[in-house]
Amino acid sequence: MKAIAVFANSRQVKLVDHPEPGLDAPHDVKMRMLDVGVCGTDREIASFEYGTPPQESDYLVLGHEALGEVVEVGPQVSRVRAGDLVVPMVRRPCPHESCTACRADRQDFCFSGDFTERGIKEAHGFMTEFVVDQEKNLIPLPATLRGVGVLVEPLTIAEKALEQVWDIQERLPWGGRIVDDRMRTYRHSALVLGAGAVGLLGAMAVAAAGFETFVFSREKPDGPRARIVQSIGARFLSAQEVEVADLPRLIDGIDLVYEATGASRLCFEVMKVLGTNGVFCFTGVPGRKAPVEVDTALIMRNLVLKNQAMLGTVNAGREAYEAAVRDLGVFVQRWPDAVRGLITGRFAMERHGDLLEGHVPGIKSVIEVG
Repeated sequence: MKAIAVFANSRQVKLVDHPEPGLDAPHDVKMRMLDVGVCGTDREIASFEYGTPPQESDYLVLGHEALGEVVEVGPQVSRVRAGDLVVPMVRRPCPHESCTACRADRQDFCFSGDFTERGIKEAHGFMTEFVVDQEKNLIPLPATLRGVGVLVEPLTIAEKALEQVWDIQERLPWGGRIVDDRMRTYRHSALVLGAGAVGLLGAMAVAAAGFETFVFSREKPDGPRARIVQSIGARFLSAQEVEVADLPRLIDGIDLVYEATGASRLCFEVMKVLGTNGVFCFTGVPGRKAPVEVDTALIMRNLVLKNQAMLGTVNAGREAYEAAVRDLGVFVQRWPDAVRGLITGRFAMERHGDLLEGHVPGIKSVIEVG
């Protein structure tokens, strides 16, 4: 069967004939892959910055943002059946008994670092025609979300981040979401850094959660990304018109910064304007670049005197995936055009070179496998 693979030793990215998998265990599920999203991680692996193939292979099949259709199930599978749509989770637990996170099926908090990740680290990914995985690693998706289901995995980044933000803000006397069966609210404002797919999905997540939402990005103020932001009731702040120093004047107290750029210089500049009791959430991973100058004294002073918190988050567990499926349905109900507008191109597998090694404009490109 066809698969898109990276050969690190020969520095090649090409379409290969990959063995079609079969069911080996009672809880196995075989999927026909439908859509696989292309993101910055895939492009970085295709640029040979990182990415590790399985031990028995000289190549790594790419792809971790995926939507599949079940075609066959093992005898002990009970949650899905042939014809169901599913989203496969990415990370698999490490083997160490001492890792309490992995033993609790929360490999997104793995202590050892010896986890595997489909399409990234020591496990083949989903840019191929058929995939077999265990039932516990699959998240059912309603048929009504078929057209946008590939967005679930990038949305899990925001879902996991928000869950942790709410946990942190329970420290505030008024900060809990539900207290004594009643919703207690206070003024929330969220600043999203970046208007890529992760940033825009994050903006939808915080807007749906009740935050007054702002998106700060370098795109033009009248471009398609700005229009998506405006269509969900948020405000787009273009870096072509607005400086970081202007943000406190435009936003009355920044309670949450959701970072989706991987731009360290920008992040530490914005950290200076985080509001009292605020949380700064990092989701991007900067490349190895030259050091940047940081006003560490001011940042540390604010962290202490303003009761601020910094949070880094990566990958996601089952709860975040299930929340992403639920909230994607909410987004489609509230902002159907905006959600559909995130997917700006669908391509055949043969176009992988343009997507992974070239430059295709747009927000989210998707490879249509099936």
